[in-house]
Amino acid sequence: MTKNVDAIVVGGGIHGCSTALHLCLAGMKPMLIEKDYAGRHASGVNAGGVRQLARHIPEIPLSIRSMGIWEKVAELVDDDCSFESHGQVLVAENEEELAVCRARVAELNGLGFTHEELIDAAELRRLVPAVAETCPGGVVSRRDGAANPAQTTTAFRRKAERLGATVREGVAANNIRYRDGRWHVEVGSDTFAAPVLVNAAGAWAGKIAADLGEPVPVETVAPMLMITSRVPHFIDPVVILRGRKLSFKQFVNGTVLIGGGHLATPYQDRNETVLDWKSLATSAQTVFELFPVMRSATIVRAWAGIEAKMKDDIPVFGPSSRHQGLYHQFGFSLHGFQLGPGAGAVMAELIVNGGTQTRVSDLGIDRFHPSTLQNKRTS
Repeated sequence: MTKNVDAIVVGGGIHGCSTALHLCLAGMKPMLIEKDYAGRHASGVNAGGVRQLARHIPEIPLSIRSMGIWEKVAELVDDDCSFESHGQVLVAENEEELAVCRARVAELNGLGFTHEELIDAAELRRLVPAVAETCPGGVVSRRDGAANPAQTTTAFRRKAERLGATVREGVAANNIRYRDGRWHVEVGSDTFAAPVLVNAAGAWAGKIAADLGEPVPVETVAPMLMITSRVPHFIDPVVILRGRKLSFKQFVNGTVLIGGGHLATPYQDRNETVLDWKSLATSAQTVFELFPVMRSATIVRAWAGIEAKMKDDIPVFGPSSRHQGLYHQFGFSLHGFQLGPGAGAVMAELIVNGGTQTRVSDLGIDRFHPSTLQNKRTS
């Protein structure tokens, strides 16, 4: 027997859970399917950065929309998600990098975006007193911050369930097909059908898109993170670098989370990753060079998550170019956590209203596949 629902969302990361929640808020009763458990992969094990800073221009409108939701996230999901807003600072290590920062801020200002602000050496040291004296400045996004990724993803899933979403974890979505105006998906021994299907399956979403005739240049990656022993408090904002790969933040207990994009080797079919210890050592060395206070710290633990990276580093977001009722929401390329709350809200608007006031048209899958749909929705 086929069970009918209003929408089927494949993938229980922050994006799938946010979309399910916002569909519920719009009056729909969606089905959320996650082959493991919500937040098992990228959404639950990332650095938790809530960052508008240094984003690709096509995704800035979505990032700004999302930031407004983050600042009231407790009202939305009945959980503060450990969200703190101490800003994020991009550090320039030399004058050449500072010149790049200056040009970037000028470009954004010319487009009407004001969230990134150029700072000189004095303001950099006010915000990040422990930074090396040689750094001449950088860029700050003062509303940015960080949250707990596993706590956040779980909070969105729980609120979606409370509002009427059906959640199936531990069983993969199989045999996805379109028939008689509805999308049919097998989940274990059950079959569900809905007029709407959202492909939010993270590292597995590219295969779904390809199976449905919309292959895209996506690869599976596994960004690494590590956490240190406790050191005296020395920083509040999240810090990233203009040049070298590095991002880090200090927790209240004194430990420091270090990331920045160095990659492990993913074994997607086994849900496993193998860490690259040489690259982790490079990240650690970079922190020790810029922040002398860190030189007494030791690395306590390291891990990696599996996620999807697009060739152009820009997510695939919006309606299918080939199928009615199909929407894609994947490929967030190591920087999708902050976008999750806003992406769910915008996706619900696209599904329910057929459009949105948030500019996302530059993110569509039709940049790879010219549309073959009649009367394609626009945004």
